[in-house]
Amino acid sequence: MSEDGRERFEIPTDMRAMAEASFEQARKTFEKFVASAQATVGVVEERNASVRAGARDISTKAITYAEKNVQASLDYAQSLLKAKDLSEVMRLHSEYVQGQMRSLAEQASEMGQIVSRAAMDAAKPKV
Repeated sequence: MSEDGRERFEIPTDMRAMAEASFEQARKTFEKFVASAQATVGVVEERNASVRAGARDISTKAITYAEKNVQASLDYAQSLLKAKDLSEVMRLHSEYVQGQMRSLAEQASEMGQIVSRAAMDAAKPKV
């Protein structure tokens, strides 16, 4: 017994070495986990930035198209007010419809390209 009446307890050397090794392994595993989590956060932030940039491009283009289409409609309405007869109204209408069909086809094609590019940029692996 020890001086205070209790036996002194000591951890056997082998058991202490095993516990220290387990602790060190747990510490390394935790450090790897934290590093991996930080890397994942970085990738997510980069992806979000790519997605935001793509969404901004799409929104900007959509607003540009809307402005152009509204302006074309206003111009068409103004030209109809100045039409002198039914044949001129029919001609103006035909020109407006054909112009809008061309414009909408171009806009759809451009928008498809922008959306595809934004999707590819968002899916690109970041190095």
